[in-house]
Amino acid sequence: MAHHILRFSWRGYVSVFLLLSATMNRTSAVTHYSVPEEMEGGSVVANLAADLGLDIKTLKKRKMRIDVVGNKKYLDINKDTGELYILENIDREFLCPLKTTTSCFLKLDATIENPIRMFNIEVEIMDINDNAPHFRRGTMHLDISESSSIGERFSLNNAVDPDVGTNSVKNYHLSSSEHFTIEIQTGRDGSKFADLILKNVLDREQQAVHNLILTAVDGGVPTRTGTASIIVRVLDINDNAPTFDKESYKIDLMENSPIGSLVIKLNASDLDEGSNSDMVYSYSLYTSEKTQNTFTLNPDNGEIRVKEMINYEDFKIYDMEVIATDKGPNSLSGQCKLTILVTDMNDNHPDISIKSFQSPIRENAPVDTVIAVVSVSDKDSGDNGIVDIYIPDNVPFKLRESSDNYFELIVSEPLDREKVPEYDITFTVTDRGSPPLSDNETMTLELLDVNDNVPQFPQSFYTIRVMENNAPGALLSSLTAFDPDLHENQYLVYFILEKEIANTSMSMLFSINPENGNLYALKTFDYEIEKEFLFHIEARDSGVPPLSSNVTVHVIIVDQNDNTPVIVSPWRAHGSVVEEKIPRSTDKGSLVAKVIAIDTDSVQNSRITYQFLQVTDATLFSLDQYNGEIRTMRMFSYRDPRHQRLVVVAKDNGQPALSATVTLKLSTVETAVKAYSDMTEVPLEYDIFSDLNLYLVIGLGSVSFLLLITILVIIVLKCQKPKPSKAAPPCRNSVISERNSTIADSTLVSNDAYWYSLFLAETRKGKLVVRQPVPKGSRYIVSSLPRSTGMTETSDSAASTLQVRVTGAFT
Repeated sequence: MAHHILRFSWRGYVSVFLLLSATMNRTSAVTHYSVPEEMEGGSVVANLAADLGLDIKTLKKRKMRIDVVGNKKYLDINKDTGELYILENIDREFLCPLKTTTSCFLKLDATIENPIRMFNIEVEIMDINDNAPHFRRGTMHLDISESSSIGERFSLNNAVDPDVGTNSVKNYHLSSSEHFTIEIQTGRDGSKFADLILKNVLDREQQAVHNLILTAVDGGVPTRTGTASIIVRVLDINDNAPTFDKESYKIDLMENSPIGSLVIKLNASDLDEGSNSDMVYSYSLYTSEKTQNTFTLNPDNGEIRVKEMINYEDFKIYDMEVIATDKGPNSLSGQCKLTILVTDMNDNHPDISIKSFQSPIRENAPVDTVIAVVSVSDKDSGDNGIVDIYIPDNVPFKLRESSDNYFELIVSEPLDREKVPEYDITFTVTDRGSPPLSDNETMTLELLDVNDNVPQFPQSFYTIRVMENNAPGALLSSLTAFDPDLHENQYLVYFILEKEIANTSMSMLFSINPENGNLYALKTFDYEIEKEFLFHIEARDSGVPPLSSNVTVHVIIVDQNDNTPVIVSPWRAHGSVVEEKIPRSTDKGSLVAKVIAIDTDSVQNSRITYQFLQVTDATLFSLDQYNGEIRTMRMFSYRDPRHQRLVVVAKDNGQPALSATVTLKLSTVETAVKAYSDMTEVPLEYDIFSDLNLYLVIGLGSVSFLLLITILVIIVLKCQKPKPSKAAPPCRNSVISERNSTIADSTLVSNDAYWYSLFLAETRKGKLVVRQPVPKGSRYIVSSLPRSTGMTETSDSAASTLQVRVTGAFT
């Protein structure tokens, strides 16, 4: 243990510890000084020469010296300075080992010569806390009986401290303990010691040894401590009775077990030790004589063995009570009960009995609904009489034990009659014998239908195509839904959900058979008027409450080729022949005429192709089958007939195809009246037509307008006198018609027919072509205008007009 030694460094005089006990008397005075122990050698205590009134310069001459009375020389005087200093380290506990007094003095004599004088000096050695408390024995052993009473005292060795006063032992501390505490006592000499006191009852069986730490603390600053270990060994008393592993035992023993076979080995234990834990086994007085004669009990190890033959038919159960007694003083005992069950041979089949059975049940029966109650039994005993019952795993039922050998068959999963209408449930019972015996019984459970299924259509969306011109009442389709329920829950009724289109209800256009879902048309449909219908049909069952579902029906009217193409250009009266005059000098590839036909059927059926049905000379003219343009294949020769007859057929793309014909009578003339250059047009793209019916309206209006213009021109020409003019040379790649008084009518018809052909050809592309005269009468302007533009508006720009130069001017 480390001892802290307080050391002082002295430089100069020790004024702090210097104590003059009394005023020095030159004749008989004692000089007192006080210094702490453990000061370093060389430390100055005081200036002795000055305190004694001696001249420092004469100390050597007068041979001043220090004599120690009865002790080792610890101090000396410096003759040069007259200072009294520490010569060797002073240990107060060594100088004054007895602690009867707290004072410790070192007596000195100072002697000088010439004349001789002697001075008495007392130096008091003051104690410092340089020693820690310590115990004479670092470990204390105590044997305490567990029967010791609370408050009993046990003496402990006290700690000692060489220091005195406040630096000695002042207090003791004990480590934390539930069973012990200490009490501090003070001796006559003021020393402190501690007694160990029992504060809680000891139990060796819970804790046989207690390890404690006792700490002694002194009163110095800083404090010092010392510790000692206390080992308390608890001595045993016979306070625990023997106990068995179980209070009661049940043992199954097969009948006819051989004599000497082990039935059970009892094991009792005693928490005490030594002779207090040794024990003897014996039967109690409650064990019958028949049982004691049938089984033997070993008193030393507790083994019970068969002593006589065991017959199940004589005795099925043997009861006994065994006592275990220890060998301690005032012996204690414990007991247990044994029940030996004689096991019968497995010679009886288990039996099953159905106490109640409910069939049929509704398919919506909730989970845990009890369906049947069954009981099981077996005349055997033990494992042979224990019966296990089970049903197949693939059924939505399970067994629940309600009481001994009684089981309830309950619903374990939701039932669905539509998946499984009935169940054959087989109960199988098996005992636990070896070999096991079993039996079974089967019952049939029927399920009653509930309205738990919504009618379902095979498709969620139906598309029905109906050919136009159908007969009223025609069957369109059969929309049949399916409901897996039974009886009234599967009887379905069909409805059309009302929806109005153009103030017309669906029920006025279609009807549905409420029993079988057959959908009928109530009117004849026309593709050119109505192209499709979208509505819903609902199927509702007859359950309570009724369930329903609906399906979307899309009826598409399919076009039929029921409209014949109509030839709108070249225009002619019904049954008449279109006459055209062309110059014989017409070049190869020149446009002679253009046949335009329209068809109000759908795009596929209205696709028109053109063919020559009859032609005078097949090598002279060609017909474009797609746009109906008739052009010359070569120039006319003198051998060609003057009149050419062309019959053109316009045929649609329907099945069967419909057609219309037009007859053109072409006459060649030698003299060219007028020459028109090839016409080009830069139309303004503007889509204004969305219905073929509009074509007819525009066509009829245009024909009327052109007819009025033609009549006005004829009237003006007849009122004017013709003036001679030079014939303009024919223009190549143009159609030239004479314009004079004799052929004026045909010329106008030919020109107007061509303009009308051009008009219809462009209007089919969504363009509006307008022909207007220029005030000077030297040209015509053909404008392609949007429908929103007024009919009187004319554009002269090159990007939107078509100009035709006239070979001769009108007067």
